[in-house]
Amino acid sequence: MLASCTSTKTAIPGSSLPRVLAVESFLADIKRNVTGNRLSVDSLIPLGVDPHTYQSTPQDSARITDANVLILNGANLEAFLDPILQNAGMQQQLIIKASEGLTPQPDPSGDNSGGDPHFWLDPNNVIKNVENIRDGLSKADPAGASSSAANAAQYILRIQALDNWIVSQVQIVPQQRRLLVTNHDSLGYFAARYGFSVVGAIIPSISSGAAPSAQELAALINSIRSTGTPAIFLETGTNTQLADQIASETGIKVITGLYLHSLSAADGPAPTYIDMMKYDVTAIVEAL
Repeated sequence: MLASCTSTKTAIPGSSLPRVLAVESFLADIKRNVTGNRLSVDSLIPLGVDPHTYQSTPQDSARITDANVLILNGANLEAFLDPILQNAGMQQQLIIKASEGLTPQPDPSGDNSGGDPHFWLDPNNVIKNVENIRDGLSKADPAGASSSAANAAQYILRIQALDNWIVSQVQIVPQQRRLLVTNHDSLGYFAARYGFSVVGAIIPSISSGAAPSAQELAALINSIRSTGTPAIFLETGTNTQLADQIASETGIKVITGLYLHSLSAADGPAPTYIDMMKYDVTAIVEAL
């Protein structure tokens, strides 16, 4: 169990400002919107890498130990961190769990006792992420608390505008075609918010590290045929072999390149959380 505690470590040499490390790139972007340029932040997991399958490196332990503040999603998304945190002396760091206070949807497969960790794919959940990051960083950097509060309020307005934009885009898709098949169970919160039905996933688990059985693939193919699902959606870096096999048997489209767990590089289509959501929604609406 990860717990938060007050940071007592030495901050950046020559500065009283704490060092901040976010596990995922989208959390680093949310943090930047909260503190602006006052506090720098790095991402632990490289761009384009799925946290479900990420393998930690010896350098990760050093980076975590060196940080004053660690921001993570929670809900067992970062299970790979457990042994690092146990050995890194994290009693001196502030750990901000961005999903604190959110009620998780159950994991359809039952594999994750923490439920579905993909909160950020509903922007309304990101408002809670912003509030948790704002409050945690205000403890770590009291002098910046007022500016962080003002920045967070403005960013929440932008997140609310994003939600309204997504609602308007989804209205283009007829209700009977709001059907989602993904590589793994990742769009549950998105579907619940915007009126989609999750037909199934190639990997019937909230973790992309699992593997489907022949029976599970056959059941998914039957569901696609019976519902008339138009497309399978895959995120960046996903092996398309099974999706292509399903598509050849059902005649549906395979849409690749969604950003669901990671931002893109600065010159890519999804360099910020808001850009990521707009890119994914546009791809989904156009395909359906």
